[in-house]
Amino acid sequence: MSGNGLQLTTSYANEKPPSSTGSADADLATDPASSGFFTTDFKRHEDLKSMLDGNKDNLKLEAMKRIIGMVAKGKDASDLFPAVVKNVVSKNLEIKKLVYVYLTRYAEEQQDLALLSISTFQRALKDPNQLIRASALRVLSSIRVPVITPIMMLAIKEAVMDMSPYVRKTAAHAIPKLYSLDPETKEQLIEVIEKLLGDKTTLVAGSAIQAFEEVCPERIDLIHKNYRKMCNLLVDVEEWGQVVIINMLTRYCRTQFLNPNQTDSIDDVDKPFYEDSDKSSEEEDETKESEPKKKPYVMDSDHRLLLRQAKPLLNSRNAAVVMSVAQLYHHCAPKAEVGVVAKALIRLLRSHKEIQYVVLSNIATMTIKRKGMFEPYLKSFYVRSSDPLHVKLLKLEILTSLATETNISTILRELQTYVLSPDKEFAAATIQAIGRCASNISEITDTCLNGLVHLMSNRDESVVAESVVVIKKLLQMRPSEHKDIICHMAKMVEKIMVPMARASILWLIGEYSERVPKIAPDVLRKFAKSFIQEEDIVKLQILNLAAKLCITNQKQTKLLCQYVLNLAKYDQNYDIRDRSRFLRQLVLPGEKSSALAKYAKKIFLATKPAPVLASKFQDRDQYQLGTLSHLLNTRAHGYQELPEWPEEAPEPSVRNVEMPIWTEKKISTKKKKNTADLKSFYSETESSDEDDSDGESQSDESEEEDSEEESGEESEEEEDSENDENEEEEESEEEVSSKEEDSSEEDSEEEESSSEEEVVQKKPVKKEIKPEKSKLKEEKSSTKNQSDLLLDLDDLGSLGTGSTPVTPGDMLTPTMASSMSNLSISDRASPTNVAMPQPVIVPSKSYELLNRIKGNGLSVEYKYTRSISIFSPKMVSIELTLTNSGDTPITNISMGDKKLQPGMEVQEFPEIATLGAGSSTSVLFGINYNDTTQPAMFDLCTQDQKYSVNISAPVGELVQPYTMNESDFRTQQGKLGGMNENSGSTDLPEKNQSPKAICSCVHTAANVLQVPSSEENIYRFSAKTLGDGTLVLVSVKVKESKATVTVNCEKMVIGTMLLKDIKSTLGKK
Repeated sequence: MSGNGLQLTTSYANEKPPSSTGSADADLATDPASSGFFTTDFKRHEDLKSMLDGNKDNLKLEAMKRIIGMVAKGKDASDLFPAVVKNVVSKNLEIKKLVYVYLTRYAEEQQDLALLSISTFQRALKDPNQLIRASALRVLSSIRVPVITPIMMLAIKEAVMDMSPYVRKTAAHAIPKLYSLDPETKEQLIEVIEKLLGDKTTLVAGSAIQAFEEVCPERIDLIHKNYRKMCNLLVDVEEWGQVVIINMLTRYCRTQFLNPNQTDSIDDVDKPFYEDSDKSSEEEDETKESEPKKKPYVMDSDHRLLLRQAKPLLNSRNAAVVMSVAQLYHHCAPKAEVGVVAKALIRLLRSHKEIQYVVLSNIATMTIKRKGMFEPYLKSFYVRSSDPLHVKLLKLEILTSLATETNISTILRELQTYVLSPDKEFAAATIQAIGRCASNISEITDTCLNGLVHLMSNRDESVVAESVVVIKKLLQMRPSEHKDIICHMAKMVEKIMVPMARASILWLIGEYSERVPKIAPDVLRKFAKSFIQEEDIVKLQILNLAAKLCITNQKQTKLLCQYVLNLAKYDQNYDIRDRSRFLRQLVLPGEKSSALAKYAKKIFLATKPAPVLASKFQDRDQYQLGTLSHLLNTRAHGYQELPEWPEEAPEPSVRNVEMPIWTEKKISTKKKKNTADLKSFYSETESSDEDDSDGESQSDESEEEDSEEESGEESEEEEDSENDENEEEEESEEEVSSKEEDSSEEDSEEEESSSEEEVVQKKPVKKEIKPEKSKLKEEKSSTKNQSDLLLDLDDLGSLGTGSTPVTPGDMLTPTMASSMSNLSISDRASPTNVAMPQPVIVPSKSYELLNRIKGNGLSVEYKYTRSISIFSPKMVSIELTLTNSGDTPITNISMGDKKLQPGMEVQEFPEIATLGAGSSTSVLFGINYNDTTQPAMFDLCTQDQKYSVNISAPVGELVQPYTMNESDFRTQQGKLGGMNENSGSTDLPEKNQSPKAICSCVHTAANVLQVPSSEENIYRFSAKTLGDGTLVLVSVKVKESKATVTVNCEKMVIGTMLLKDIKSTLGKK
């Protein structure tokens, strides 16, 4: 083993430069003095490969441990993929676990090799060990290849019904991966999520809610029947699951319950009217009678359940859990109860500085509306010398917000010590805090002003400058009482060198020049001498001072004003030049005086409103507490707005769930055989209850609970037979109610027994069943018939009915994915007479990148996938197909040097180690064209050759679909007129005159989304550019055999070229 250890050390030291996905080690080959010239790349990890290829399990286990150690350290172990993937069939459990850990890491990069082992992963899904089943599903969902979408879907559906909660949890994690790979599977995934939400295991709950939040957060109806179960399970769920569940329940609470603080706000508004002493008692009685009586607020029991179950989590050791409970109480609890979170948040201030920053940011927002909540913990916000600057500033903000008449003396004493801090930024922020306290509490304004005046004699310029700025703001509130302070500041103006402070003093003197008539002209004279050397902000205030003094004291200052205006006339800054010309016409009008000159005094010396020194966190309440958007004070990607409270509470009965009594159910099912199902058809209440409680989302769950709770009273065969009978009865009942809505049904459902149909026809219709539910039943029955199929690659063409068939050569336009809710499948016109867009199959076109003759047997083709790039949303996703037509394998195929225009980016594809003779492979990579039509030039390298190639994207591939309605389309089209509009006409051949053909032509030319149109013969399409999201609008107006195409886009080059492409596609014969 010592020899192996030595070899391993050598292999670490001689690693080749990493690929784009590898580690960031130094590039040895670029250093002439490096030992990189003497490395032997072909022997890299040779010892590990030999150990993995051997027959001894102990060597394989040792090799896998070392490989996982390399991965954990960030080293590139991708070249070991072929050797590792062979061991996926190992019977040793420890080896198999480590192999799956490795495959989960590299399956996305080595997709082709991973696909070769997909049948092994499928067999592992049936493994007796739950860890192996879960690991196989995790690896399968990590292979990001659209062609295996049906396999992943069936694997997830099977895993959801697994007996092991761990496997079901892994299935919940795989759902968002499949949704991001193929959004068209959303409806099927919602069915799976609905089953997971009904799971009563704490291990699954958090993952199921996470899948719900990422796939269908708008489907709040799925939460109704699981709401109380989620609240009761909250304490026992793992920590990160608690965070996800609480955040989801916060949004649910805001949509389903009334505002508990609504009555308080109404009473506060109405108080002055009822307490008005001038009002007579008769008038009061009249107003009371005229106003409608408001119902007293009573908190919903489910609302109270949520708050009660979340409260114990304030003692959690996880800061994120405590923070999520705090935001729940802040947004959803009555005012009187929010205070319970204060102590828990203060406890978090003893954590790491990163946690302190997040918690303090949320406390700062809460103190704006609820000061009294944190007043008892005032000392917890005192600044420590060890605190980092960002924590100090937040504590300062909170102390200022908590200031009241009772505690202001304590806070001011604390702030006085902070002013002396060596940290200049913190000292300046402290002075601003003192100013805020003085403006909010009028009793201490004079005290604060005197203190700030003393600070003007400080040696630190930044402290002096900040003091001057704050004094200026405070003096605006009561200028008449503070003439001495203005005089003192005028005397100190020569010593202060900070431009902002000098400008503030000049503004004060100009604004209140009538109170210091002797000092103001002298200050102007001094500054006129140094006008040229001053900063721009000071020059502008000198001009303002000159203009104001010329208006109020023209005898003494007119010549000075002319002198200053002449200097400013030739200044380098155009703002100062413009200001001087503007002021000259107002203050020193010539023979032709302007109409505004007579109103110069009103313009310049009008009373200005006093500034409001508000907190920086004043407007952050618009974002939900605890979110990234709240922390950054800007809307982050993926942020969901917190819904407003409803005016009227929705129906609370939707959360009622009747728990089925299993023993009674079994007795009734046995009786059904003898009574010929008459009870289920004639008793409305009983049968409807059974239908509701025994739906297909809980049918499989009932088998597990029966076997666990009754501990084997009946065999599994009896349970299966009973459940099958129940399902047949439910299906026969639902077929009658949905017969009017569903025009076509499967053959398997039409071949029901005639005796059952006769009885069913006599049965009165009890309730309406939505067509979606009947379709789900059809899908359920069809997938049951195919549950015997193995998940093999040979059966890809005929996988479950729930899957979308994959046609490699064609692409489904995004109309289907984005506008599914707007599609009208039936022939009947919609009530609004809006022509709904239909999905169009567009053939994907392949382009030749490298000819096999020029490439010495290597031919490369590429095509645009029109899907969101996995590398960046700004990149065009391109699929390369590499074919080896030669007789020898081609090795080390990768992307070499790139020659790109400024702003363009290329995400390389992973290096292909070997391409065998006569074989082909496909890889994905991305190019960000930055909304230009310039080609991306790069080198395609093999071990022996280098080929220079370039890819120029058609302008239609530089855009991505964008959803909008017809009114928004017209509004935006009106804004993008003039030079942003390009239009042209073309003759339509006979084959392109149908609506379907026209849409197909436009979709072929550009990756756009059809907009529903209410006008005949007008087809509208919308998109946005990939680079910077510029709107692109296309409209096609057809009149007889002629089409007029209009393209609106701010980028004129894209608009012109897109118009040309669409015209040529429409006119193609």
